[in-house]
Amino acid sequence: MTDLAIATSNIPGDLPTKLEVIAAAGFGYVELDEADLIGFNGTPKDVKFLAKELGLKVEVFQPGYHFTGPNRQTREAVFARLDQKIMVMKELGARTLLVSGAHFDARKPANLLRTEFARLADHVAAAGCRAAISALPWAQELQTDAQAFDLVQSIDHPNLGLALNSFFSLAGGVQAARLRDITVEKLFHVQLMDAPKLNIDMGSLKGHSGLLPGQGELNLASFIRVIARTGYSGPWSVGCRHATVKESHNNVARDGYRALVSLLDEVAQTEPSLDRPIPDLPQRVAPTGVEFVEFAASQTDKDTLTEVLRTLRFRRERVHASKSVELWRQGAINLVINSDKEGFAAQSHLAHGPGVCDMGLRVKDADQTVARAKRLGAPKFEQSVGSEELDIPAIKGVGGSIVHFIDEKSNLHRVWDIEFDPVPKDGVAQPAGLRRIDHVAQTMRYQDMQTWLTYYLTTFVMEKASLVDVLDPAGVILSQAISSPEGEVRLNLNGAGEQQTFAGAFLSQGFEAGVQHIAFQSDDIFETSRLLEASNFKRLTISPNYYSDLKSGFDLEADTVALLQAGNILYDRDERGEYFQIYSAPIWSGFFFEIVQRKHHYQGYGARNAPIRLAAQFQQTKDQG
Repeated sequence: MTDLAIATSNIPGDLPTKLEVIAAAGFGYVELDEADLIGFNGTPKDVKFLAKELGLKVEVFQPGYHFTGPNRQTREAVFARLDQKIMVMKELGARTLLVSGAHFDARKPANLLRTEFARLADHVAAAGCRAAISALPWAQELQTDAQAFDLVQSIDHPNLGLALNSFFSLAGGVQAARLRDITVEKLFHVQLMDAPKLNIDMGSLKGHSGLLPGQGELNLASFIRVIARTGYSGPWSVGCRHATVKESHNNVARDGYRALVSLLDEVAQTEPSLDRPIPDLPQRVAPTGVEFVEFAASQTDKDTLTEVLRTLRFRRERVHASKSVELWRQGAINLVINSDKEGFAAQSHLAHGPGVCDMGLRVKDADQTVARAKRLGAPKFEQSVGSEELDIPAIKGVGGSIVHFIDEKSNLHRVWDIEFDPVPKDGVAQPAGLRRIDHVAQTMRYQDMQTWLTYYLTTFVMEKASLVDVLDPAGVILSQAISSPEGEVRLNLNGAGEQQTFAGAFLSQGFEAGVQHIAFQSDDIFETSRLLEASNFKRLTISPNYYSDLKSGFDLEADTVALLQAGNILYDRDERGEYFQIYSAPIWSGFFFEIVQRKHHYQGYGARNAPIRLAAQFQQTKDQG
């Protein structure tokens, strides 16, 4: 079983809290940052004892920079200071001292720096420990792994080795293949961190906190393969990123564990030299569709929602045999309205008001999906079920909502026939041509976005698009799109900061995170628009200036622009195809529906139109009060 570690600097809070949540998340080893030790009201031996009680071992000690102190000191003073750090490390029970060229005076000649590192090796060896050198791209000396490795080789001391950090090793577009010459005898420690883009400026790395594995765009899988093939068998660590007070310590530790385990497990599937971190961890499952979306609603909320659904030409097809729950359907879209006074939906309504409380995803194996999620730290959801009801596997999802899983291995896919009764047809209106759910947009706080991105990417087979900044009239919203390989399930994660933004106002209603809109897919947006007009569907009004600009921006025919404007339809186009969008007027303090059409192979979400939509929603909200 692979050893897993995390740096304490990743976690907000005091040191005892950090150690508790690190152990609870599943880690066995810790990188202890000296700043955490300095702030701790106890001795290093107390830390060692506390860690041991929690099932942890302090693997690495990272002292504060500069053994030289505030003034340039004699070499003897420098190494007296170093010996004090080594003594602390021994009392912690740590095996490795993590250092860089910045720990010594970088203004010294290279040969003197080599002499000091050789002396460092002697000092840690005398204490029965070892030192690992980390290259820092912004440092004056030892900027690259190659330089650090050359130094280690030239000194050739058994207690002096190399520490690699993927963030520093790969940022700037460097390929992992450059690390192939590193020998396992000289590789003491490995840290895994991600970065938002490959061509990040090397000079701007200083102070950059990095991302958890899988949250950025670095080729970490290649990095791990190269390291594993050296024969490295030490801990794999979530490297140092500086936590913020806004982050939940539980979330960061859990996210780090999920990210690390999922990445190592994925690589181990095809890399014989790497052990799986959890031998029996079920593999990720690809979601194949959205089976249903469930709303929690009071009777008044239900009346509001059903009126909107009628104008969208949904039909009430079934009612639950024993609960106040209705199924509304059009095409392959199943919307459930739960106004029952008992159960999870009632609790959700009491806590947050009306909104989406549950989502059902179609998967190949529901039990396998839940088993993987649980092994990675997601809490399983359970509630009592009636004698005629199915026990559908579920986990807790975004913002306290629930995700159920439907497969065809059992009776789960027959839930509508087993638990629901059909209702009499009182006249059949022509559907609006809505075929399926195109995507679901979930709004959350900025600081929670990476948590939910990690949650989805480590639980399911999903791919992420590039992060997009969306301009709201009152601020900026970050948007991260993820989807299953064939696009059967698409999710948009939107991070809001300022309460004045449309997304921020939605969160201010009591949601930590939640579904803010659902997009339905049409095969013919103009026919759908005509039918919705006949149903008195209330749509978002788009500024005429948008259509004046649209004609010249895309060289569209005047008749086409007129049709778009008449239906308040937004338009986008790229080299792969075209995209059309209609938005409903907001309900429930910010929730809304969207209708889209994708032509040819368009895979985006109309990002250029988002500021237009937000401006229209902002104006409509302002006009209403």
